[in-house]
Amino acid sequence: MSETVLLVGGGGREHAIARALAPDCSLYAVAGNRNPGITELVDGFEQIEGTDPEAIREYAEEIDATLAIVGPEAGLQAGVADELDAAGIYTFGPQAEEAKLETDKAFQREFMQDNDIPGCPVFETFEDMDAACAFIDDYDGDLAVKPVGLTGGKGVKVIGDQVTSEEAKAYLQESDYEGVVLEERLIGEEFTIQAFVADGDLRTTPAVQDHKRAYEGDEGPNTGGMGSYSDTGFQLPFMQDGDYEAAVDIMEQTVAAMPDYKGVLYGQFMLTTEGPKVVEFNARFGDPEAMNTLPILDTPFLDVLTAARDGDDLPGLEFSGEATVCKYAVPDGYPTDPDAGTKIAVNEETVGDGLLFYASVDAREDGLYTTTSRSFAVVGRADSIADAEAIAEDALAAAGEGFHIRHDIGTADLVQSRIDHMTELRGE
Repeated sequence: MSETVLLVGGGGREHAIARALAPDCSLYAVAGNRNPGITELVDGFEQIEGTDPEAIREYAEEIDATLAIVGPEAGLQAGVADELDAAGIYTFGPQAEEAKLETDKAFQREFMQDNDIPGCPVFETFEDMDAACAFIDDYDGDLAVKPVGLTGGKGVKVIGDQVTSEEAKAYLQESDYEGVVLEERLIGEEFTIQAFVADGDLRTTPAVQDHKRAYEGDEGPNTGGMGSYSDTGFQLPFMQDGDYEAAVDIMEQTVAAMPDYKGVLYGQFMLTTEGPKVVEFNARFGDPEAMNTLPILDTPFLDVLTAARDGDDLPGLEFSGEATVCKYAVPDGYPTDPDAGTKIAVNEETVGDGLLFYASVDAREDGLYTTTSRSFAVVGRADSIADAEAIAEDALAAAGEGFHIRHDIGTADLVQSRIDHMTELRGE
């Protein structure tokens, strides 16, 4: 039976999903923006906000969708999966209640605590910002300050790294957040594992390291993600035997405690001297991490979706064994004062051996232009991180002026600095 799949979302992550699904099904998409990379791959596109469940359901019924997948977290929070599931259209994405694992950070930590899930840092939750500030004063050590709701990866402030205690308190007092989680600052190296989940079962993908900070050398404000890399195997160069498995065990216990969860479970971990600790869970693919994972997935992604819907065992995942390096091009000034309106010269012809993923672009009659968000990403795939990085750099050669790129992502020096950091922390 030929499947008709509806994809919700219009960013770089969704472009990666579309590229993975398009060869094997009839693919349609809805999003609030028109991503040219997606529209070239689909059989139909409708410009609908990804947080409008009813309109999305109506379009899904119009095209006789047999499956759906929701890319962005805001759509999950809005109940898009709930609406589509209720209409009999199986959606590979959690319903709003399960998506609280990402959309409500207080729920996330309390869920972990209540279910004895390992890797949970010491934390407290607050709705009163004066009480939160008093906790900062009394706590012996540094804290991570996390708004309970969605902030696009930009709301977390880490005392002792990004801000002082006084700056953190000012941040809370000036905010209009409904609540905040204060938790111990975790020291180590971050990595992400993304898993496909259905019926209490999960299949995991290679570990990826994202780079949130805007500038080279991990300086500057947090962003939605400037780029990421993965190695030829499932673990990263700074990881030791058993680290990946320990993180997967945490994810397995999480899924066991939430048996109705379906879709992608994204575990972001800090590898500490005590093993992996959970920085956060997300209820969908990462952006950019989807662009590392899906291009090296040899198993048809559609097979994962159909198995989940039909109640079959999820297929064992096969990967190409290539390393990947993803680098985002963003408008100058991003994320604090982005300068939109630069014409984008990079296209499928200029990227050579790289893969191009469009994110937030403004399509005009004479071409594509930047907006105030991340513009596009390129991915190199090769038999080593170094070779993948070189392919990504070559793919960016036509970018020109008006863009900011973290050229250090995936370089030998940066990867070695991660290894050296963990070696130092372990006292080796």
